[in-house]
Amino acid sequence: MTNEEMLSHVDHTLLKAFAKWEDIEKLCREAVEYKCASVCIPPNYIARVHNAFPGLNICTVVGFPLGYSVTEAKVCETKKAITDGASEIDMVVNITDVKNGDFEAVEKEIRTLKSVCGDKVLKVIIETCYLTEEEKIAMCRAVTNAGADYIKTSTGFGTGGATFEDIELFKKYIGPGVKIKAAGGVSTLDDLGKFIELGCDRVGTSRAVGLVKQKLTDR
Repeated sequence: MTNEEMLSHVDHTLLKAFAKWEDIEKLCREAVEYKCASVCIPPNYIARVHNAFPGLNICTVVGFPLGYSVTEAKVCETKKAITDGASEIDMVVNITDVKNGDFEAVEKEIRTLKSVCGDKVLKVIIETCYLTEEEKIAMCRAVTNAGADYIKTSTGFGTGGATFEDIELFKKYIGPGVKIKAAGGVSTLDDLGKFIELGCDRVGTSRAVGLVKQKLTDR
């Protein structure tokens, strides 16, 4: 797999609390230059990026990073993000509902946000590091039943990130209309390539472009 092919699956990400505009601008320029799938940025930068980089695919986060915002708050976040220019929403599932076994509530929230998104992309972050295998399987079913576009492993802010084993589990239990995004701890080009080969349509990482740049420099 070529560098270009790998980067076409990357959501080039910067979600640090202290990200300055110059950092976001650099991220966006890299995403344009290397033809990344999107930039994943904090919600407060969406409008500015949309104006500065027309045509750039913008992804943002909702209920981030802990997921326990009430649904009404997530709805407001989602509506504002789309109005400002986001085309993709990465929502954090209500992990407390998951741990309480209330998958009816989980499905209802996901379905509500997908209704708000309409033809925009909704990715559901289930934060695998906090879940048992049974809960991960139940979330595959909930994401599928609720009509979301993607299931996503992690926020990158939890106690662990994406694993190859979780991707294989997802592939076994998600419905045919659901794609997979791996995120958190993807730190080498070999890992990036393997996640894609295992079936990830997207990989969220802040490192991929830098790794490709370094590889090109070392030639």
